[in-house]
Amino acid sequence: MSEPKSQVLTFGCRLNAYESEVMKEHARAAESGVETVIVNTCAVTAEAERQARQAIRKIRRERPAARIVVTGCAAQAHPETFAAMAEVDQILGNAEKMRPEVFAVPPAGRIVVGDIMAVREVASHLVSGFEGRARAFVEVQQGCDHRCTFCIIPFGRGPNRSVPMGRVVGQIRELVQAGYGEVVLTGVDVTAYGGDLPGKPSLGQLVRRLLAAVPELPRLRLSSLDPVEVDDELLAAIAGEERLMPHIHLSVQAGDDTILKRMKRRHLRDDVLRLADRIRSLRPDVALGADIIAGFPTEDEDMFRRSLDLVDEAGLTHLHVFPFSARPGTPAAKMPKVRGDVVKERAARLRARGEAALAAFMASRIGRGASVLVERDGQGHCGHYLPVRIDGCRAEPGAIVPATVTGMTGGVLDAVAIGQATEPAIMPASSRR
Repeated sequence: MSEPKSQVLTFGCRLNAYESEVMKEHARAAESGVETVIVNTCAVTAEAERQARQAIRKIRRERPAARIVVTGCAAQAHPETFAAMAEVDQILGNAEKMRPEVFAVPPAGRIVVGDIMAVREVASHLVSGFEGRARAFVEVQQGCDHRCTFCIIPFGRGPNRSVPMGRVVGQIRELVQAGYGEVVLTGVDVTAYGGDLPGKPSLGQLVRRLLAAVPELPRLRLSSLDPVEVDDELLAAIAGEERLMPHIHLSVQAGDDTILKRMKRRHLRDDVLRLADRIRSLRPDVALGADIIAGFPTEDEDMFRRSLDLVDEAGLTHLHVFPFSARPGTPAAKMPKVRGDVVKERAARLRARGEAALAAFMASRIGRGASVLVERDGQGHCGHYLPVRIDGCRAEPGAIVPATVTGMTGGVLDAVAIGQATEPAIMPASSRR
């Protein structure tokens, strides 16, 4: 059997990873002997777009005969940028890339990018497998109705729209039957889930329903949550559902109220602290993470220090730090800038604070039990999303291994297995396809 001629290069978020799998299946179904490389771009920062353009040029140098298709948020928001690149054969919008017919050869057109703001539905795509991954991602929501002053993503993803509960449950059942032991619910603004559906079900209701409807699913994980939208049902699930992993990531962005208002966020510093305290009271061993932007326009040293101090005060251990990146067309791009060297230095200080907090949290797990999803070569992640290496482990990727943490080496927890591995529902990940 020949190697597939379609490949996908993915930048950015978990939602992009999910969509890349959908495109991979569509492209393979449409293959006609033409080598195709799909570049699924990210627009969250200028650097993400620069890396995508660099990758496109490299692909063309190394594979001169390949058909290069560019899609994703950067292609949706700035199709003209990629249209100006001689290396690019076709540009697809974020809605168009999910349609199988656009991958036909010859293509319908070089630029196939529609009005994302006019899209009102989320097409349901059943992905049969995630190659090279022990966990699977399931899209439950698309788009965003908010207008944070720094963010261009709503213009790449369109308005908020949700996948009906029954479709989510059905897809997760299929993935469990295919051998996946962990599923991640993903979207652009997952805590906005259900606002457009009949009855307006919340994300918490979705979580509790799918855990009840798919009792054979060992582990469920959530992508980033907006602090102001975490509902009581979701808090109840965090407290009472052991299969919902004890790792909660919050879209915080800053720890200073003035900066949060200038970002047009809907929460304040105290809201984050109260939510962190409440989650920890419900699930004491939880690991909390956050996205934080360093060097937002007008941020002075005192404002920055409030973000820095929030790491300790909220007990954050998993930081995603973003140096501020002005996106053309956003209000923040017109605000007074912080000097580039200052932005870089503040991002480094935030990362150092986060790395220290993570190291301390990892050290606190030594001597304790851990349930590890094996990803490759006896290594994987535990429920707190900490990297773990199990000594002598021969379990297949996708197996869930109970272990005891014995130490830490190079930022990875060392562990020994307890008894036998818990096998995936049907088959190990390595035997799919």
